[in-house]
Amino acid sequence: MNVCTCGSGADYTRCCEPIITGTEPALTAEQLMRARYCAYTKLQMDFVFESTHPDHRATFDVAGTRAWAEQSTWQGLEIISATQGGEGDEVGEVEFIARYKEKDINREHHERGQFEKLDGRWFFTEAIMVRKKPLTVVKVGRNDPCPCGSGLKQKKCCGK
Repeated sequence: MNVCTCGSGADYTRCCEPIITGTEPALTAEQLMRARYCAYTKLQMDFVFESTHPDHRATFDVAGTRAWAEQSTWQGLEIISATQGGEGDEVGEVEFIARYKEKDINREHHERGQFEKLDGRWFFTEAIMVRKKPLTVVKVGRNDPCPCGSGLKQKKCCGK
């Protein structure tokens, strides 16, 4: 079995290949997202371009995207959530993390992909990048309970 790189666990020939080759349409925004990720891993930039909404293709750099995809080692796709984007919907959002290695550095591409149907077919419209949340620092006073859970005051425990 040739396991699909989209992370579904299904065989590629029954999963993303029919969508990428155009023999079957993506029925949901998530299916299109998975097929687009798979297309990056298999260097199918024509599909990535064609599955981008026509109103959003003007700035698509096929050669630059291909070069980036070729230089990356794809490590997996994690779907965080899918909002709308079902067979009966006209718009959808798929939040995902694509993991890859570039120049020996592990990287994560975390976005909320926006999708829209046009003439009954799903298209990618835009990416909304998800930034890591900053660490929140809680200020603990000397006489406050220690945040480690010991039950002691901060000054008598970790605050020494």
